[in-house]
Parts: sequence; C-alpha cells; structure tokens
Amino acid sequence: MHDDQFMLRAIELARQCPPSATAFSVGAVIVADGAEIATGYSRETDDKVHAEESALNKLGDDDPRLARATIYSTLEPCSQRASAGRAPCTERILRAGIPRVVIAWREPTTFVTNCVGVERLRQAGVEVLELAELADAAMAMNRHLDLS
Repeated sequence: MHDDQFMLRAIELARQCPPSATAFSVGAVIVADGAEIATGYSRETDDKVHAEESALNKLGDDDPRLARATIYSTLEPCSQRASAGRAPCTERILRAGIPRVVIAWREPTTFVTNCVGVERLRQAGVEVLELAELADAAMAMNRHLDLS
C-alpha cells in the first residue's frame, strides 16, 4: 500500500467517530514494514480520546516497530490539549519515536488558535508529509463545524 491508500483507510476510520459539536472526527493508522499495526479514531474509547492517542494506546510507547513506523492521521496532530492529564498527540508521537507522519489537512482555528503540531514534529526531526489532495475527503465528516 502507498501513502494515499493508508490515508484513505484513516478517512474510513474517521467516519466511525461519534459526531461532536466540540471536536473533530479524525482517523489514524500506524503502519510499520508496509503493514497496518494499529488504528484509532476520535472518541473511540471515551469522549476525550484523540485518534492518534487511541492507536498508540493499543501498542504502548515501547513497541519496537514504532521506530520504523509511519502514522497516518486525517488531521494535524494536536500540540495542546484541553483535557487535563492527557499529553498532546505530537508529544505522544515524539515519545514513541515514530519517524514519519502523514496528514491530510492542518488544524483550523475552530478549537485551537495556533496548532503547531507539524512545526514541533519537524523541529524534532520527524518527516511530515501533507496529502492536500485528500484534504476534502478528510474534512467531509467535519462539515458541520466551522472549518475556518
């Protein structure tokens, strides 16, 4: 599979999210050695869980495959959290040692005025690829929100 195919899988997962007026529907897929090793989506296990967090929770930060993995997320990983006690997804990705992140669209200012997830990841040496051609598909399940 290629980047587009794994992102389409993440978009499928985002469609499974329980709708919310206060959070985006996001899907995430973690791939190592060409195979899907974990998936997650927003609100999969509780009202506050993010897609990347849900996928990472299924593996644990010490899984050796993470050092050669790519995480596909339909939305830029968060750089701050409103939920007390939960690490931002960018910090979880960095702590797990994932070297490559692929996203479909950047976080708009709907809930966070200045998301710097991509910038933080790149500063730490993580390769970040944006698949802008899939942004519309990744945003589709979030059209009820202000996406400005």
